[in-house]
Amino acid sequence: MKEYVSDLYDKIKGESSGLGNLLAKVPGLGGYMERSRRREADQILRDTISSHLEASRLTLSSVHQELGRDIIKAMDHAESLGRADNMLMGLIGKIKDAPQGYAGFFDAIKVKEEDLARIYAFDESMLNHADEIDASIDALTKAVRDDGDINSTIRRLTTVLQAANQDFAGRNEVIMGIS
Repeated sequence: MKEYVSDLYDKIKGESSGLGNLLAKVPGLGGYMERSRRREADQILRDTISSHLEASRLTLSSVHQELGRDIIKAMDHAESLGRADNMLMGLIGKIKDAPQGYAGFFDAIKVKEEDLARIYAFDESMLNHADEIDASIDALTKAVRDDGDINSTIRRLTTVLQAANQDFAGRNEVIMGIS
């Protein structure tokens, strides 16, 4: 997935229309066009990541159903698996609803162009987390099917989800100008 979206910004920049390229040459408007392209790339990237994580959540739901076939196992892991599901759902919501870094003329918080690049980098790093989340859910699926160590795989998933949530929180610090 990372290869698919890694050059998203360059692709959007390269597909600019002739009129867009002409307007970019107008003094003062070029910077605006550049910020607009970064925001567009950021939105597409976040939509792609959130869609991917929603598919991961469906897989996690299937694991939960499979685990439910054994009432003892289901009861033993219900709380920790539910906590992991809530963390994943919360991460998806944060990514979907996160501001693009857009700041209107009268907004109190202005996002600089160099910060837009950092925000895009944060969102791009979420691709790595999405792959780690998938790998953890796959390991959990295997543990449930093979009667493996379900507790440790759920802990691993929770750790990966905590890291992803923490990294995404850094994005807001960039927007707020804290970091």
